[in-house]
Amino acid sequence: MTGAGAGAGAGAGAGAAVGVAVDAPAAREDQLFAALANSTRREVLRLLREQGPQPVQALADHFAMRRPSLSEHLKVLREAGLVSEERAGRQRIYRLEAAPLADVQDWLHPYERFWRDRLKGLGDLLDRMPDDAET
Repeated sequence: MTGAGAGAGAGAGAGAAVGVAVDAPAAREDQLFAALANSTRREVLRLLREQGPQPVQALADHFAMRRPSLSEHLKVLREAGLVSEERAGRQRIYRLEAAPLADVQDWLHPYERFWRDRLKGLGDLLDRMPDDAET
């Protein structure tokens, strides 16, 4: 690289580390976790899981917020692939799309294994302790 190219490359490299060169699966995971980070969005998912597909107004009735605010939450969930939207006349019906949650489960699995192993180790230690330690 020439001197000018090196300077530009250094700047681009710094930008790439921040988010320009993020691979698609990692960006998708980030979007998914960001969508799940909000309690209102998790509640929407719970309602759709328990009650099935719902029109926006039925969902909005569960929250103390204006419908446009709920629509923003639904947009985030839709962009993360967690809900789908279907038009039925003048209504928009939202349906849970649970498949992306398998990605969350896959991501959490090693941590589950980590804690299971730790708790097993604690249980083994407690089992080796003498019975008279309680008194």
